[in-house]
Amino acid sequence: MIDAPVSGGEPKAVEGTLSIMVGGDRDVFESVKPILLAMGASAVCCGEIGAGNTTKPANQVVVALNIAAVSEAFMLAQKAGVAPRLVFQAIKGGLAGSTVMNAKGPMILDGDFKPGFKIDLHIKDIDNAIATAHSVGAPLPLTAAVMEMLQNLRADGCGQHDHSAIAKYYEKLTGTPIGS
Repeated sequence: MIDAPVSGGEPKAVEGTLSIMVGGDRDVFESVKPILLAMGASAVCCGEIGAGNTTKPANQVVVALNIAAVSEAFMLAQKAGVAPRLVFQAIKGGLAGSTVMNAKGPMILDGDFKPGFKIDLHIKDIDNAIATAHSVGAPLPLTAAVMEMLQNLRADGCGQHDHSAIAKYYEKLTGTPIGS
């Protein structure tokens, strides 16, 4: 038996390019790895049973913080009078660029928050990350801040929106739309 959560959302699932995070016996993992790679671009055994289920919330922390950082940067640009679309074009190929930025940046800029990965689901995953962190004594202050943003968005009726709608939190704070 293995645990094998995935990352990549619907687009990567359709493409068969998911990232698969596995926990379990190394020999069992090696025996099923070809099957996993039929669905994913990568499959990594992260340790014993449960390690995949720890890796997944760590992944979700990085995704949530990235979306918040992209949203914050776009709002900075907007408020400073620089077009967020041009900022996106300028920085996406540099160190600030990421898969998250490339996937979610255009959605933020277009105000297109139709669900891919819903805020309500991200709240569940971040709650798991925070619970795990508390159980092992790992501080997650940035994650806790993003959780408050997500909870605020849920309270505003955005729980079924894509998690790129974190940008709406910044729009609410400033009264300024990002992008078009």
